[in-house]
Amino acid sequence: MFEHIVLLKFKPDVSIEVKESAIKRAHGFKGSIPGIVGLSAGINVTEEIEHMQGFTLGIRVTFENQQACREYIQHPLHQELLQSIGLLVEGIVVMDYPIAEGL
Repeated sequence: MFEHIVLLKFKPDVSIEVKESAIKRAHGFKGSIPGIVGLSAGINVTEEIEHMQGFTLGIRVTFENQQACREYIQHPLHQELLQSIGLLVEGIVVMDYPIAEGL
């Protein structure tokens, strides 16, 4: 399996409703985009505010394999979400890695 993690830093004036809408849309990917075996998304509620660095929304997607992640990146539903929030985001971190089997 393959893990895809995204952290988003929204501009300060972006409402909680916009963030919640993005989360809802991300949850809709599961069952609609092939190769997704797990997905979670949510607002950052960490108490370690000294480490937040302004990142307020996280998305984690688990795929069958790396190729499924590559195909997801180009999928129309993913691209639509990116287009809808792109101008509202001022920072993004992406981390992808294979999940070690049997650990």
